[in-house]
Amino acid sequence: MEKIVILTGAGISAESGLGTFRDEGGLWAQHRIEDVATPEGFARDPALVHAFYNARRVQAAKAEPNAAHTALARLQRHWPGEVVLVTQNVDSLHEAGGARNVLHMHGTLAGALCAACGHRWAAPPEMTVGQPCPACAAPTGRPDVVWFGEMPYHMDSIYDHLAEAGIFAAIGTSGQVYPAAAFVHEAAMAGARTVELNLDPSSGASSFDQVILGPATETVPAWVDQLLAG
Repeated sequence: MEKIVILTGAGISAESGLGTFRDEGGLWAQHRIEDVATPEGFARDPALVHAFYNARRVQAAKAEPNAAHTALARLQRHWPGEVVLVTQNVDSLHEAGGARNVLHMHGTLAGALCAACGHRWAAPPEMTVGQPCPACAAPTGRPDVVWFGEMPYHMDSIYDHLAEAGIFAAIGTSGQVYPAAAFVHEAAMAGARTVELNLDPSSGASSFDQVILGPATETVPAWVDQLLAG
């Protein structure tokens, strides 16, 4: 049975109350990306960056998975082939919705990372400047999220999965952030059928075989139902 590879972005979590980069009035709107989502920003003002991610961590902990998250978990359980979930999101809503083995290419708010030795551990609810590493004791703890200018995680595995995909879907993504924006081309070259599910067409919508528009909580369950019905 065909392997399905699914890329999810901020749009799938928006209906759970987690804002996207482009939402007015949200956490992101209050800060410049250069200040809170780059290594240089962390070097300049680690207290600001920790405060920003502490707030995001609190917000994410209160969020509940929505019908789109649970539908993808259902697809994983019932599809006779492999269903690989790759997400750009740093929340844990896929896992909370029942999904397994999610590849978090941009890291996770639930994790902490030592900038000195690379050790990872579960982040406390509130991280502080000089957070000591449990492994090497260096005061260099930071959120385990991938910032702009850093290499996303799991790229070798993701490209291997894309090369084997029979179906590739992008859900709730802007199509503006690379390398994820190029995944549709990788999958298409491997012969996959490609579909975008989004509230509005992404900047790369013309690269997909099919585009399904509407709220993720409506379009994703319907798409999963269609797949499982054969």
